[in-house]
Amino acid sequence: MPRIGFLHTAQVHVETFEALVRDADASSSCVHRVAPDLLDQARENGPTLDVEDATLAALRRLADDDVDVVVCTCSTLGPVAEGLGGRLPVPVFRVDRPMARAAVRAGARIGVVVALESTLEPTRALLAAEARRAGASPTILDVGVPDAWAAFEAGDDEEYLRQVADAARSIADSVDVVVLTQASMMGATTTLSDLRTPVLASPVLAVQHALSPSSRGPAGHPPSSR
Repeated sequence: MPRIGFLHTAQVHVETFEALVRDADASSSCVHRVAPDLLDQARENGPTLDVEDATLAALRRLADDDVDVVVCTCSTLGPVAEGLGGRLPVPVFRVDRPMARAAVRAGARIGVVVALESTLEPTRALLAAEARRAGASPTILDVGVPDAWAAFEAGDDEEYLRQVADAARSIADSVDVVVLTQASMMGATTTLSDLRTPVLASPVLAVQHALSPSSRGPAGHPPSSR
């Protein structure tokens, strides 16, 4: 049974992903590493060599814990983690890659809700890459909710998710699918079930992929960018 390693930049994700794995496959197990400083460094300085080195060290510690696959649950650090995957003995994938693949399949107009500016460019690049893989050329409409992140950091989940849900509603009629860019946004989907436009959140799709045999084959292990 697979043993999944998770690299987080917020403690709140530990309980979320632990529960998702348990509900999906009680025979599987998880290992979590929380490194909020990695996100702080990436937001302040970008994906520098220091950020890459620190991320690689965190990934190696997970790999050394006998995991079968590693999931980076931070959308900002996702490209860095995947780019370093070729230097590890286990596959590494970013939490939002399965969601991006699903979004590209869902339609030609993709709405993107972003609370953290450093997440926007990696998300757009990921969607573009998955579109090329699928032979598609989607239009991407993004909407930012910068005030929401302050609520998240203050521990006000209700306000954070309210702002995310409001942003999703504001673009739902203009797109074929709405993408919630950050794993922390998953809770907003419960108040958006009335929308005719599908709303995708990354955690469930990422766990499904991590538990599937394909995550441990070539398709689940993007090549190193270094």
